Amino acid sequence: MDIYTEQLSIRFADIDQSDSLTIAATFDLFQEAANTHAELLGVGRDMMQKTGQVWILSRLSVFMERRPRYREQVTVRSWPRGSNKLFAVRDYDIRTAGQSSSEPAAVRGRSAWLIVDLEKHRPLRPQSLVEQLPPNEGMDALPGPNPGNEPPPSLASRFSADAGKDFPRPAPHCAAYSDIDYNGHVNNARYIQWIQDLLDPALLAGAKQIRLDINYLSEVRYGETIGLYAADIDGSCADTRGSPPACTSSLAVEGRRKTEEAEGAPVFRAELRMG
Repeated sequence: MDIYTEQLSIRFADIDQSDSLTIAATFDLFQEAANTHAELLGVGRDMMQKTGQVWILSRLSVFMERRPRYREQVTVRSWPRGSNKLFAVRDYDIRTAGQSSSEPAAVRGRSAWLIVDLEKHRPLRPQSLVEQLPPNEGMDALPGPNPGNEPPPSLASRFSADAGKDFPRPAPHCAAYSDIDYNGHVNNARYIQWIQDLLDPALLAGAKQIRLDINYLSEVRYGETIGLYAADIDGSCADTRGSPPACTSSLAVEGRRKTEEAEGAPVFRAELRMG
């Protein structure tokens, strides 16, 4: 199966006050599609554990050109797309009922994954495993630079370049039971919920288009406290298809591990744009 396809209806739990799919629910849909397809291709969790390896999500970019609405019938698709240096690439899209195959999907995404040796906690080159998967050449769901582990600029560097702005105050969050997944650390989709919770609900509900790029830099385990920072930035909402609309809001978000004395190393960096 070169491309995993699943048809479903947008659930009540997937929407916000606008009656439309949230960015966090989108990450959930993509995560489930990736996991299911990996199992079908013989590179899922159980097989990887037998060889002492695990998939770790490094980066995910999502562009919601149109947000599907409550009970709308959609088709979620996901497919592997080769590798880029240390990263295995996987793409996604969501098409609404009635969309022609010639139209860009309503929601498009791409991701970069590391294969990590469980014993040594070191990344492995993915080529030997990726060569066993469908290449799906030219099927770029989200055009742009190849994904990797190059995170957005740190907030510290952004503010050092603009002396007229005060550095944002952190919103602390303690990783709780509901944040933790099977691997014992915070699930990648939960970070998106943390980001959403930093913002005015009306701002999110009013967004017609959403673009989110996030890099996962370090795992977070139960009980750890993370300082969450958000600051306005400049930027556009669209991918490379067509003319980008003006953004109503563009934000940089960063999570840092808190220590007894100060903020520690970043655990994720993200850029969120809404229009």
